[in-house]
Amino acid sequence: MIIVKTKEEIEKMRIGGKILADVVFEVLNRAKPGITELALEKFAEELIIKKGGFPGFKKVKGYKFATCISTNDVIVHGIPGNYSLKEEDVFGLDCGVYYEGFFTDMSETIRVRNSKFEIRNSKLDEIDEFLETGGFALNEAIKKAKIGNRVGHISKTIQDIVEDKGYSVVRDLIGHGVGRKLHEEPGIPGYLVGKIGNTSLLKEGMTIAIEVIYNMGKSGIRYSDDQWTIRTQDKSLSGLFERTVAITKKGPVILTR
Repeated sequence: MIIVKTKEEIEKMRIGGKILADVVFEVLNRAKPGITELALEKFAEELIIKKGGFPGFKKVKGYKFATCISTNDVIVHGIPGNYSLKEEDVFGLDCGVYYEGFFTDMSETIRVRNSKFEIRNSKLDEIDEFLETGGFALNEAIKKAKIGNRVGHISKTIQDIVEDKGYSVVRDLIGHGVGRKLHEEPGIPGYLVGKIGNTSLLKEGMTIAIEVIYNMGKSGIRYSDDQWTIRTQDKSLSGLFERTVAITKKGPVILTR
């Protein structure tokens, strides 16, 4: 069942989403060569609590961390470990906040560098282009999250942009509704199956987590021994971009901003 939120409930999610966005970008600013995944996890959890939220992922049965960390070939659900980041690693951070009864969910992927003010060539290399594609696909997909459209409009937008660049959308993992629970209906795939008209209608008050989950190589996945961490089957790089979005009369509103 799709749960529609009131304006008051969406406002709570907006506050929680602001906490989450601030945390995500503060953690990303610390993701420099030499720091460990666990150090970033510890910082994220402390910051969420300091800002008045609760680590949403800790409410998932069996999961003990505030973040999921996806470094290089990890797609999603990576358990933070003792790995020290290296220059040019592809680092993905997935995090959730629980605030006054509501969840928000957000992910971002960056390239690890010593300085964000590094002088770059005018032409993007293949990794920069890969990450830029994911961010662009997310932004374009969010524009489709409006009353009267369907989930399929979001799905097709992600798929077209990612696949036109020669990358692969991961078929085993999808976005989702979010709010009272971390994962609610409807599912929000990054690819279209069947006709758009057969997918869920977007209505005012819906809150959804739109996710671009894609690989530089093929779309196959493999589980690690910990049964949480999911990696690319061909060991290619993976990217993850996600925002929590509300469907409103004024158009899509990014709650994790």
